[in-house]
Amino acid sequence: MPKPFLVRRIRPSDLDRILQIERLCFRKDAYDRNLFAAYARKSGEFFLVAAADKLVLGYILGCRYRGEAELVSVAVDPAARREGTASILLESLLRRLKRNGIGRLRLMVKVTNWRAQRFYRKYGFAKIRLVRSYYEDGRDGWQMEKYLP
Repeated sequence: MPKPFLVRRIRPSDLDRILQIERLCFRKDAYDRNLFAAYARKSGEFFLVAAADKLVLGYILGCRYRGEAELVSVAVDPAARREGTASILLESLLRRLKRNGIGRLRLMVKVTNWRAQRFYRKYGFAKIRLVRSYYEDGRDGWQMEKYLP
């Protein structure tokens, strides 16, 4: 049975755990502390964590730009995957964006990341364009978007 999750805004005390999850998920492509701290200050309302028993299991980071938003990153501790954490985080972010009058959410995903693409399509995201050499490793990315009713 899945653990009960609490989804809440990031706190400064969450940064160490978020960095740990980030390194587990993205290895050499992991974002650094300074970037996360800047996003926490700038986009705290859309920088959410999922916690169970006070342990942060994952995070989602959205950033607002005028009437739309970008999903910057989402990651779940590999040991806590397949329990619905990413889904709960995305659903929470979508609700917050809608309440704030955001009409569209965009994201980038590697063309080779089929699992993530399938996850986003499940939530109504559509591919809108291929961006060549978007990632630091030279890989292409799909820009995807979802309109929020």
